[in-house]
Amino acid sequence: MHLANRSLVTALCSAVALCAALTGCAPQAEEKAPDRAAGATASCAPGKLATRATGKLTVGTDKPAYAPWFSDDEPSNGKGFESAVAYAVAKELGYERDAVVWQHTPFNSAFAPGAKKFDFDINQVSISEERKKAVAFSSGYYDVRQAVVALKSSKAAKAKSVADLKDVKLGAQVGTTSLDFITDLVKPGEKPAVYQRNDFAKSALKTGQVDAIVVDLPTAFYITGAEVPEAEVVGQFADSPGDPEQFGLVLDKESALTSCVSGAVDALRKDGTLAALEKEWLSDAVDAPVLK
Repeated sequence: MHLANRSLVTALCSAVALCAALTGCAPQAEEKAPDRAAGATASCAPGKLATRATGKLTVGTDKPAYAPWFSDDEPSNGKGFESAVAYAVAKELGYERDAVVWQHTPFNSAFAPGAKKFDFDINQVSISEERKKAVAFSSGYYDVRQAVVALKSSKAAKAKSVADLKDVKLGAQVGTTSLDFITDLVKPGEKPAVYQRNDFAKSALKTGQVDAIVVDLPTAFYITGAEVPEAEVVGQFADSPGDPEQFGLVLDKESALTSCVSGAVDALRKDGTLAALEKEWLSDAVDAPVLK
């Protein structure tokens, strides 16, 4: 081989090697989008989260949206404890009110297995180990107790202890910790009535189909003060041993936003915002006899 040809071959080989080392000379495959699965590092930069819709924060809740958690069945008006909390969390994350989009999500669907249509859901969902198998939770934003509501004329209205409730007909919404308190703590002699929505439970209470219903304490005070004045709050259950029951924001099990949302809730608790909102919207639900 002539020296000139040998030099040309050497030059070509060097060029090929360099090309392969840098990017490859063949057409390159399109780069994949960043992985948003659980475990991926989430950026908590204000307003720059990897949300469902770019620049928007999608928040789920049920319909009807009950008081005192919401007002006038309109989550977007900022009134009611949970509506106010949702907007406070959004602002902490860098999303102003006009960037928040509300998504109707039935209560039981919020923590059922499967992909979600929201970035987080807020709907009086208590944090539990069982639910954590299907979804992720933020830090707790409200410490809650369960309470018993009965018609003033009912025998359940005279209850002073958990034992006094064993012989009354109780009801609660399906999938709630309210129902868990009936089955696991009260253990009544008669099987409790189970309803798809609290509206149905309240109707059953009004018509005497049940002696009493179990709901969270703020809801109990609202029912007796605004919806069923002929009923009263009989009492509240004591805190379970260990950690108190808390409501948490629900996220997809694989959400990379969980740490960001929890950080926002923690910040709102630390600076007193959650306490102020609780005082503003839930101030009446502060006292009831404890059923032991």
